[in-house]
Amino acid sequence: MSERYDCSDPEQREAGIAAAVAAVQNGELVVLPTDTVYGIGADAFTTWAVSRLLVAKGRGRDMPPPVLVGTMRAATALVDDMGAFGQDLIDQFWPGGLTLVCRASPTLAWDLGDTRGTVAVRMPLHAVALELLKKTGPMAVSSANRTGLPAATTADEAVEQLGDTVSVYLDGGPCAGGVASTIIDLTGSVPRLLRAGVIPMDRLREVAALVTGEDVPVSTSVNGTAGIPALPDDAAQAPAAVPAGVADLPGDPAPASAPEPAGVAGLADDAAQQSAPGPAELHDLPEPAQDPVSGPAEPPAPRNDSAQASAPSLAELPDLPDDPAPRSALAPDESPAETSEPSADAKDTAGK
Repeated sequence: MSERYDCSDPEQREAGIAAAVAAVQNGELVVLPTDTVYGIGADAFTTWAVSRLLVAKGRGRDMPPPVLVGTMRAATALVDDMGAFGQDLIDQFWPGGLTLVCRASPTLAWDLGDTRGTVAVRMPLHAVALELLKKTGPMAVSSANRTGLPAATTADEAVEQLGDTVSVYLDGGPCAGGVASTIIDLTGSVPRLLRAGVIPMDRLREVAALVTGEDVPVSTSVNGTAGIPALPDDAAQAPAAVPAGVADLPGDPAPASAPEPAGVAGLADDAAQQSAPGPAELHDLPEPAQDPVSGPAEPPAPRNDSAQASAPSLAELPDLPDDPAPRSALAPDESPAETSEPSADAKDTAGK
């Protein structure tokens, strides 16, 4: 039987976060609000929990979910290389509606599916989501819907589609954004747009050179947002090839031998070329000099993105506790999953 908590009530929010943390640690599924759409999540390092998530959505290993993080340090631990522009994009758009596809750290003992050695990472701009992620560590999170149906923007819509496959529903009210995240592939020498989303193209090009194409998929508008045509939930998730219009762009400088981005899921979010700690270290790392929640000492240029106008500002997000004490990345009776190896082509899907 599922439990549901109204996070607008402080007592229910506290109880709901505690129940969600316990559920994630037990390998169960939770639904959480984000700044784009609602997400269904599981512990990223519990293989059978990730399998439950895929079954609940009605998809296979060829569509692995992205990973949401609550701290920049957690993201750094997951990523092997984010290229020349990754840090600039993070500084400008995290927390927020930008998912980055990067080469995953080869030291991680996890199995998200057929990722081909890559991971799609995002840090959401939502107080409830960040509070949960700070306590659980990285979570595999995909849009809270059955594959092929509209992404849920309310807890009621998530309950209607997912029912008792989910143990805990955190009701944060209607999602302010309602448009899925923008997805950028950083596995090549130049960033490539895999899916247009909540962040406008002109804002992205102010920060990084970007390879695009006329056939790049665009995210679904689920709340009537103008200018973003409709698209099935998983249209940006081609498992064995980069979406049409991206892989074969003329003059694409990305080397043919770069690993192919695979399994960029419908959401829902990197330090440059450094050895990343193993999963057991993800929850017990020192706070970075720049807190992603409170923002940098000198904030970047203000966003004028109308699609994110209703999203909470960084100043409105509460101070969150430090990362919890480390815990094992795998269940006691579970053997470490094989690390995915990079393939010979370039990579694929959050929005959440």
